[in-house]
Parts: sequence; structure tokens; C-alpha cells
Amino acid sequence: MSIQNTLLDYVKAAVKSNFSVELDTIEFQATRKEFAGDITVVVFPMLRFIKGNPVQIGKAIGNYLVEHVDDVKAFNVVKGFLNIEIDDNYFINFFNLMNTNNSYGFVDSNTEAKAIMVEYSSPNTNKPLHLGHVRNNLLGYSVAEILKASGKKVYKTQIINDRGIHICKSMLAWEKFGNGETPESTGLKGDKLVGNYYVKFDQEYKKEIEKLIANGQSTEQAKKNAPILLEAQNMLLKWEAGDEETVALWKKMNGWVYDGFDITYKNLGVDFDTLYYESNTYLLGKEFVEQGLKSGVFEEEEDGSVWCDLTQDGLDKKIVQRADGTAVYITQDIGTAIQRIKDFPDVGGMVYTVGNEQDYHFQVLFLILKKLGFDWAKNLYHLSYGMVDLPSGKMKSREGTVVDADDLIEDMAKTAGEISEELGKLDGYSETEKQELYKIIGLGALKYYILKVDPKKRILFDPKESIDFQGNTGPFIQYTYARIQSIIRKANFNYNVTLSAAERSLHTKEKELIKQLQLFPEVIQNAATQHSPALVANYTYELVKSFNSFYQNVSILGADNELDKIFRVQLSNKVALTIKNAFSVLGIQVPERM
Repeated sequence: MSIQNTLLDYVKAAVKSNFSVELDTIEFQATRKEFAGDITVVVFPMLRFIKGNPVQIGKAIGNYLVEHVDDVKAFNVVKGFLNIEIDDNYFINFFNLMNTNNSYGFVDSNTEAKAIMVEYSSPNTNKPLHLGHVRNNLLGYSVAEILKASGKKVYKTQIINDRGIHICKSMLAWEKFGNGETPESTGLKGDKLVGNYYVKFDQEYKKEIEKLIANGQSTEQAKKNAPILLEAQNMLLKWEAGDEETVALWKKMNGWVYDGFDITYKNLGVDFDTLYYESNTYLLGKEFVEQGLKSGVFEEEEDGSVWCDLTQDGLDKKIVQRADGTAVYITQDIGTAIQRIKDFPDVGGMVYTVGNEQDYHFQVLFLILKKLGFDWAKNLYHLSYGMVDLPSGKMKSREGTVVDADDLIEDMAKTAGEISEELGKLDGYSETEKQELYKIIGLGALKYYILKVDPKKRILFDPKESIDFQGNTGPFIQYTYARIQSIIRKANFNYNVTLSAAERSLHTKEKELIKQLQLFPEVIQNAATQHSPALVANYTYELVKSFNSFYQNVSILGADNELDKIFRVQLSNKVALTIKNAFSVLGIQVPERM
């Protein structure tokens, strides 16, 4: 239990005892460094309920706490801030409890509670994964792991967009220009091979548009009438009609892409519990259009199209079925959400990891599901995130100007290697050990750089900046973990003993470090509630900064007495384990040596 939780009820009791007022909330904050104290009660908000001088109010509360709480040894009041000093015994006893728990900060899954399904990745099968997908995957995977750590049962899923005109564009280009190429014959990953033909389609499409414009058609006419586009549209009709040759080609090329995706996911360190395919789900939801018409949630227009009027909710009218009876994209999403609950009856909510350009879409989707009467719809959350920009500008898949995920992972490892060699940190490593370490550092740098940013914000991604061994970076935190492991390896004595509070007093830097460790469980819970890995990432950086300040100011293995050595090694070890646990929910490995 944190100091704040320990003191909360006592502060409320102090207010009631002294002023006959019952407060619902108490505002706490960390004590400013220039004042004595471990935690501060902010008195100013109480003035709405208590008449008087804030300094006198603070002193009255402070005196009550000293008298009634063994762990409070002193206090001081600065204006409207009550700074409370906590006895060392409290911190040592707390550390001893924390030190026996290797999964400190994590909560065992509540098997009685409803599970949460987290959707992420959800790529198209006409191109390889790129930098934008990387942010999506890292966010979704990390949020799923954080939710697990907070005590939730979680299913990880994706819906693979494996049908539609964009898929047919790659298929047609390969059929026309591929000369039977395969991943085996070219040595290319299947997703890269198919992606090349998506780019090829766009190149040929633009050539045909230019010809049609030269022959007198307007730009808009040319875009609609380009023969290669008409062929792709015809191929889509054939696929939807179940044409054997078209379906066989579709299965073959999608198979190549899935093999490629699997390699990328493995390299990226993400996984899924279940997969959904748009080819299986695009007709789902039509039966619920019928139900919605009967219940009055939807209404049919004169042309036969079906709409949901959301104007009373501050949104717009949304089409859910075309006049020809075909489903639109949101119809599929309605059906897929309902199908997931049927497939996993223990799921009570879902998190959709999708870029912020789809904010309105998810507002509409969630509202329609509520109107259709699904109680679990109130537990749907859109994990909306900003785009990833590059110094060179915006990425465009059809023009082939994207940063390929596989290339990025490889480049990060290469850059990590170059910087490590320059710093001379890897003496005594074999070449195999070096290459493995470069991957861990490079991938850790990439993940941390992306996850430390609030999901809602855009990111300007700079690979070199992310691999800096100083500052708020993955490698800096990994290096601190490795440094602690070195200390532990050098500790040639038994430090697995429990020290009582009576045996020693705490150095200021030790106390600061324990207070930082004390925050970890709350950080995990807050990160789960807010769906924000950034909270965990930046907490870990603050913990590492606190440890490095401790390391620079306090002798660990060179301490004057054995008790100090034992406690400081224990404290260092607990910091390392907390770094490892925090990084595990971010999907980042920590090296034992570096």
C-alpha cells in the first residue's frame, strides 16, 4: 500500500475530528525537494468546506497525524501545503514486503471477471507491414500486456483485410507482369513480393491515365476508365461470384503474404490468440440490419438503402446497407463485433487499436451497437493514435515510399551495432553475442521511442535519436539494468536475508528509490485504465534516473558495513526486476550484459 493510501483515511479523520467536516477526497502530491517531507497534503481545496487560515488547518491535521499514526514522525506547513515526514521503519518494512514478491506490481488474473479483447495490426494483404503498422502493433500488444498485468483476462486478435479492390490490384498486376514469380524463385518474403505488384499496378494505372488524358478525356474520366482499373474491378466481381481461378490465385498470393507477416510479427515480438478474416466477415451484420429495421434503430429510404439517424446524438446519418442490398464497411464491423462475443462469451469489452483518422467511424460503430441493445457496447474503446512521420515526409504505400517494417528492424540493429562499437562497450563478446545484443538494443530502442509518447500524439521518428545511450531512451534503461546485473554478479556474499527496521536507518537516496518503486503498482493500473504504455515507459525512465542518482551518491559494494551492502544490493536487485517487469509489458527485452 502506498503512503498516500496509508494516510488517506487518517487525513479524513483529522479533518472530521478538528473541523467536523467529512471530505470525499484529499489531494496529495510529492513533497518539493527544497522542503523536508515524503508526501504533501494540499490544504487549499479544503477551504471550500473549512473556513480558516490554510497554515492553521495544515498544522491541526499534522498534529493529529503525529499523534495517531506511528509512521508519521514530523511535519511542516508551507503556506497551504502540509509536508509529512514518514519514519524509516515504514519504508524498510514496505521494502521487505515488496522484496519477497517477484511479480510486484502485477495482479493475478481475475477469472470471475469479464475478459477484454484487444484488436491490433489488422493489415491489408496487398503489401508488407510498414512503420505505421509498427506503431499499431506495439501499442496494441503493449496495452494487452498491461491489461493482463492489471489483473484482466485478455484475448489478442486482428482482422485481416484480405479482400477488396486493393487486393485485386496486386493480384492483377502479378497475373499481367509477374511471369510466374514466387517468393522461392525471387528470394523475397511473400508480403514484399505482393507489395511490389501493388506498386506496379499504380505505376501502370498512372501511365494509362496519362494516355487517356492525351486522347481527350478529363482527369476524372481517365481515372474511372483506365483499362487496368476496369480489369481489377472485374476481378473483384469474379472473386465475389466464387470464380475458381480467381479464388485460387487469391488464396495463393494471400498465403505468400501470411508467411511474410508471420516472420515480421516474430521479429517484432508480437502475437495473437485468434484471427479474423474480412473474407469471412464482410457479410456479417446484414441480419442485424433486419433487426434494426424492426426495432426502429434503422430506417429504409425510398431507394431501398438503409440508414441510422444519429443526428439526435450530435453525429450524422450513417448508411448501413446500400440500395442494392450490399453491406458497407460499418455493417461488417457491427457483425464482427457481435460474432466475437458469440465466439468468446466471457468477453465483456473490446479495445480497437486504429489510427485517429477513424475516430468518427468508431463513434458511430459504438453508438449503433448500443442502440441495437448490446450491453457490452458500453465497454468498447477506440485506442486512437497519431500517425508516425519521418523527416522525409508522409509515407505512401501505392508509391512504394513506405518504411518497411522488416527493413526498419534490421536497420535499428545495424545502427545499434555501429553506436555500440563507437562507444567500445562490447569488449569480450563473441560475434554471435554481439549480433544478438544489437537486435535487443535496436528493437528496444524502436519500441521505447514509440511507446514513450502518448498514443494520441503524432511521432516524428528519428532512428539515431532513439538509440542514444543517454536520456529518455530504451538503450539507456537497458544499460542501467545491465549495470545492476554486473553489481549483483560481483556481490560475493549472501544478500538474501531480511533486515529489520531496527537494524539501520535509510540514506536519503535509498528512501527516494523505495518511494519510486512504491509507485509501480499504481502506474500499471493507471496505464491499464488509460490504455497508455507511455505511463509505464516514462515511469521506468524516472525509476532509472532515481537509481543512477543513488548509484552516484551511495557506495553499494564498497559500503562500510555488511548491513549496508546487503540492503543496497537487495534494493538494486529490486530496481532491476521492476525494470524488467515494466519493460516486459512494453514488449522490450533487457540484456544481462551490455
